Amino acid sequence: MTLPRRQFLHLAAGAAALPALLRFAWAQTYPTRPVRWVVGYPPGGATDIIARLIGQRLSERLGQQFIIENKPGAGNNIATESVINAEPDGYTVLLVNPANYINTSLYANLKFNFPQDIAPIASFNRVPNVMTVGKDVEAKTVAEFIAYAKANPGKVNLASSGNGTSVHLSGEMFMAMTGVKMQHVPYRGAAPAITDMLGGQVQVIFDNMPSIIQHIRAGSLRALAVTTTTRSSLLPDVPTVADTVPGYEASALFGMGAPKNTPKEIIAKLNQEINAVLAEPAIKARLIDLGGDPLIGTPEAFGAMIVAETEKWEKVVKAAGVHVD
Repeated sequence: MTLPRRQFLHLAAGAAALPALLRFAWAQTYPTRPVRWVVGYPPGGATDIIARLIGQRLSERLGQQFIIENKPGAGNNIATESVINAEPDGYTVLLVNPANYINTSLYANLKFNFPQDIAPIASFNRVPNVMTVGKDVEAKTVAEFIAYAKANPGKVNLASSGNGTSVHLSGEMFMAMTGVKMQHVPYRGAAPAITDMLGGQVQVIFDNMPSIIQHIRAGSLRALAVTTTTRSSLLPDVPTVADTVPGYEASALFGMGAPKNTPKEIIAKLNQEINAVLAEPAIKARLIDLGGDPLIGTPEAFGAMIVAETEKWEKVVKAAGVHVD
């Protein structure tokens, strides 16, 4: 028996719409089991704290645990690759951080292209680094530091938490934009770098806000500027580097990403929930304590930020001649 044409077209249209309806229904019930949230750093650091802070509230709001899985190693690449290769079903997500943008050009043999292989979900916050000098350095401003460094070529040591980190490359960007020459001294993390800053063995560091601010507040180190385009509410009296070096901007952008091809309905639901969490007064206050105001926005806006960060750091990596095989 042949169906009338109109009935046939109606059934065909219904069949074509079925996958979209199934995805919508799936997103409505998501998550139905725990979500694995991969962090490329050990427990206890500022990056891990951000994930646990937001993960706890997502667990409470969505009724399933967001389990933090710390996978340090290879400059975040182990964690990132594990997420990129995971099933794109919304049950594996990544804590996106500055290493992801930098590594795209820093590492010569990556098995993935981060901007292309990650599905952006939501931004969290943008944290400034702080251009900080030891008490023995006479300079009180960025302009005075530039003059001081140019008057003492080869005698100013730039400390960092390791080769290719945002701390290191923030200093490299400063040198490229000012013509200042400094000797880079990499350390295994921020703590030993700050110890030598306090001891006077190195003169300047562009360190992350959370690890340096207690020493600035104590007066044992001196903040010259923050690296974002606007002042930080944590250091309101400290100017920006860009006030003296127009166009300078270096910051730590954090957020959540998922494997490419994760259903857009799940991404939209996670984005909505994360934005609601970021708007909570207690979460907002805690993120500000960690260095940066919440960045509430769409997945598309976060994706554009990822591309912009990757392109910016690629220029710095190439100018500095830094690479990892």
